[in-house]
Amino acid sequence: MPQLPGRDDLDATETSLVARAQAGDMYAFEQLASAHADRLFAVLLRLLGDRAEAEDVAQEVLLRAWRAISRFHGRSLFFTWLYRIAVNEANRSLVKNTRRPMTVPLDEGVLGVPAPVGEPSRRVEQLELREALDKALRELPSTDRTAIVLRDIEGLSTRDAAEITGVGEAAFKSRLHRARLKVRAALGDDALIKAGG
Repeated sequence: MPQLPGRDDLDATETSLVARAQAGDMYAFEQLASAHADRLFAVLLRLLGDRAEAEDVAQEVLLRAWRAISRFHGRSLFFTWLYRIAVNEANRSLVKNTRRPMTVPLDEGVLGVPAPVGEPSRRVEQLELREALDKALRELPSTDRTAIVLRDIEGLSTRDAAEITGVGEAAFKSRLHRARLKVRAALGDDALIKAGG
C-alpha cells in the first residue's frame, strides 16, 4: 500500500518547484500558486469584502509573486511569502480605492458561531450574531481585520501571521488582542453569552 507524502516530502516538492520557478519555469510557479489559490482568494475576499476586487487583487498578487520569485530566499514558507504579498496588495487596494461597503458575509462557523439550526428563536439569534460579527469586522481598521482574518479565521499560527503582516510576534499579539476587544465591544457581552448557549 503506497504511503501518503509526509511534511518533508511536501517541503522537498515545494523547494523543487521554487527552484524551477526561479529558473523561469512558469508551470512550476503555476503549481505553487494553485496549491494556495483558494485560500489566498478567501483571505483577500475577507480583507476586501468585494468579490470582483478580490479577484483583481488575487491576479495582481500572483503577477507580483511571479515577477519577484527570484527574490524568494526560502527563509519562510512559500505560502507565508505569498500571503504577505496578498496582505500588502489588499492594503494598497483599500487605500487606493474609494471603498464601497464590504458586502461579503463571513462563512458559517467562522469565529465559532454555529450555523442557524434548531428552534426558530435560536436560529434568529444565531443569524443576528453572525450579522453583527460581519458588521464588527467590516468596521475594523485593515490592520486589525487582517489580524483576525489570519489568526482566528484562517487559523494560522501567531508566528506565521506576524511574519505575513511584517511585524514581530509581540506586536502582532497586541494587534490581535486590540482587534478582538473591538469586536467584543461592538457585539456586547450579552450577544457573546447568547452565542455560547
